[in-house]
Amino acid sequence: MNMTQLTHREGQRVPNVTFRVRENNEWKDVTTDDLFKGKTVVLFSLPGAFTPTCSSTHLPRYNELAPAFAKNGVDAILCVSVNDTFVMNEWAKDQEAGNIVMVPDGNGEFTDGMGMLVDKTDLGFGKRSWRYSMLVKDGVVEKMFIEPQEPGDPFKVSDADTMLDYINPNAKKPDQVVVFSKVGCSFCARAKRLLEENGYVYADVPLDNKIRGKVLGAVSGEMTAPQIFINGRLIGNAEALEKFLAA
Repeated sequence: MNMTQLTHREGQRVPNVTFRVRENNEWKDVTTDDLFKGKTVVLFSLPGAFTPTCSSTHLPRYNELAPAFAKNGVDAILCVSVNDTFVMNEWAKDQEAGNIVMVPDGNGEFTDGMGMLVDKTDLGFGKRSWRYSMLVKDGVVEKMFIEPQEPGDPFKVSDADTMLDYINPNAKKPDQVVVFSKVGCSFCARAKRLLEENGYVYADVPLDNKIRGKVLGAVSGEMTAPQIFINGRLIGNAEALEKFLAA
């Protein structure tokens, strides 16, 4: 289809489609009623599994913000792509996708019914989904965020943060926490324990002796582990974290 035909479907029902899904080595039919009926659903659709933007940003951020969506009335988050169920299942294993329902639109029927099927034969993809997101209540589209009709694969409005801000501009988002650590470090273990006791989910980045000093010096100005960052702010070592949490 021509990209100029992309239109919002707000106020309309989602297409009536049956998806063929592979679960526990058995085939299963999943209908749009199964996914949408009586539910508040956020759906985001993208050109393909394993593609760079989809894997690095689009899918992981929806997965990360899933608890915030749930607290604001969203029953499920769906990821749709014109890929078969085997590809979608493998992509889910490869990604941070435990909070996402992967929907394989292998024949492109749902995407076509949404008016989002585009021709990407120039990339060797065939027909794929244009990138978009939408909020669906009981099968009816309330809001759509469609990426601008520009060459390539724009990613400006269908992201998780834009959708959550639409649902609730004041929604509390999970803190992003990173611990730069080293193996066998008692101070690092103490810092991680403090974070866990205070309900923080963190990414642990262990650094070996060859690069630790250079990395920590570059990002924090300190040479010793651990160094903790929360939402882009340097907290510092375990002692500094303890003071931060006490405050």
